[in-house]
Amino acid sequence: MRSKKIRGHRRRWKDIDEWVLAHKALDMDYLRDYERDYAKIRVYPWSGISVTNSCIPEPKGETRRRILQGLIDIYWEWKRILDNTNEIYFLKIWLFEPRFSQSQVVCAIGESLEYYKDTFYKPNQGKPFRPERYGRLTSKMNEFQWDYRLDEDHIYSSELGEPEDYGCQDDYDEMKRWLQQMLRKPHRTTILNDVAGETNEFYSFRKGKVWLGQI
Repeated sequence: MRSKKIRGHRRRWKDIDEWVLAHKALDMDYLRDYERDYAKIRVYPWSGISVTNSCIPEPKGETRRRILQGLIDIYWEWKRILDNTNEIYFLKIWLFEPRFSQSQVVCAIGESLEYYKDTFYKPNQGKPFRPERYGRLTSKMNEFQWDYRLDEDHIYSSELGEPEDYGCQDDYDEMKRWLQQMLRKPHRTTILNDVAGETNEFYSFRKGKVWLGQI
């Protein structure tokens, strides 16, 4: 898949400003109804699916800095709003590397406080966070405590299904070959038992790291 060149960065910067402004106002009514909310990067072309079969490169340079500054601004505004309530809350920045465009601010209250607890796998051996890598944002990044996690893609063994689930045997065989090829790559395997007592496995493929930041 070819990499698509990003043009019009000044236009992207304007879109970033609008995205930050739209997400800084935390909707407490929505949060109390659903008990969790998030602010993902909703800036074209990183917020959609490529229709040209090309790979969208991750934000770099000034564009990346502005997006990260936006995540920090959203975090602080949400914290200010939440601190003025009587709610016990969960609030963190998820900072993905190298899949930076997946980064977001997440929060939860009420019965959903544990919802994000085990979202990412924590390896036995951690890594130190290096705030100096963020240039002009170093001092702002230093205000946060950053915890190391793995960014992974997951495949469930049940996704293969049965031959009768497919339009034809060839489709089933193609899916089976794809899964077998994937399982030759390095991965973690987790065994799950559902309420019916059936065993399922899911396979986790490392894509990078996630830093969980909070004040």
